[in-house]
Amino acid sequence: MPLLSLETFLFPDDLFSRADVGENTSGEWWVLHTRPRVEKCLARKFLDHQISFFLPLYDRQWRKRGRLFRSFLPLFPGYLFLHGGSQIRLAALETNLVARVIPVPDQAQLHADLKRVHRLVTSGQSLSPEHRLLPGSWVEITGGPLQGLEGKVIRSPKGLKLLVEVQFLQQGVSVEIDTSMIQPTGPRRVTSHT
Repeated sequence: MPLLSLETFLFPDDLFSRADVGENTSGEWWVLHTRPRVEKCLARKFLDHQISFFLPLYDRQWRKRGRLFRSFLPLFPGYLFLHGGSQIRLAALETNLVARVIPVPDQAQLHADLKRVHRLVTSGQSLSPEHRLLPGSWVEITGGPLQGLEGKVIRSPKGLKLLVEVQFLQQGVSVEIDTSMIQPTGPRRVTSHT
């Protein structure tokens, strides 16, 4: 039993499949730097007011005194991604849970990065937050539930991981992969795709 159950982390559910979001016609992405440990509280407020947001979460499990504990934590602690116009940004500031709003100069890049992170979060794979970007070779997943997803491959003590970056934050998320499921794509920068 999780200490905290999985809450709504995306609103609306079709935020990344709507064509108008990526084309910047219905608003823009804002990165909210939150006050400490209030990301989920802020997401609940946005959900109550029907405001578009994305708060990527991962399932963290640990043992303490022989008991298994489980909780859903933000992949990017202290950050929540808001989508909307300037009135939505003001509504976020009025919650008193936001330390600052960070404007996003490259909307298309952030949208593409978040779309890939969303795909990882919804894949059901075990994820790990990566708080520093590492050098690696660009690869594409050629099989399994993440087929077509691109990112960097990095080595970990357990084997290989696929790192999907959010360039704007200089952070990312990784998932373990098998070498038989990847194909090199060469040294390039991913700006769109799944």
